[in-house]
Amino acid sequence: MVDQPQYLTPEGYQTLEKRLRHLVEVRRAEVAERLRLALEEGGDLTENAEYEDAKNEQAFIEGEIQRLEMILNTAEVIEASGSSDEVTLGSRVTVVEQGTQDKEVYHLVGSAEARPSEGKISIESPLGKALIGAKVRDKVTVKAPDGEIVFVIKAIE
Repeated sequence: MVDQPQYLTPEGYQTLEKRLRHLVEVRRAEVAERLRLALEEGGDLTENAEYEDAKNEQAFIEGEIQRLEMILNTAEVIEASGSSDEVTLGSRVTVVEQGTQDKEVYHLVGSAEARPSEGKISIESPLGKALIGAKVRDKVTVKAPDGEIVFVIKAIE
């Protein structure tokens, strides 16, 4: 199976790289020490809760290391093109939901760095897909669980 590229902003790439380094250089050693101490306690390992907890944490950390390595190995770092005529990957888009006056700003990113609570939305999300290719003053429609929502694009950076 060929891995699809993971689209990341330069900041997103650095954040994931920093998290990977922390897991490899710090967390891995901390969990290894927890395992060593739990083994020193002796007794039946099947009844040693600290040992079981440390093994579970070790498995999680190793899985996260593999996931981050895969993302970074297939990463395609994108930057906003500088042209703000059309919404592209990396654009910051100001929109207003039709019927309201509230402005919302979204940064279009790849799925690996999407954080909707921080305004970073994936280009693979319904809103991200609707915004790609749109221009200022365009209306885009997004299908939501409660029905369709129409947004008007006010600015693109």
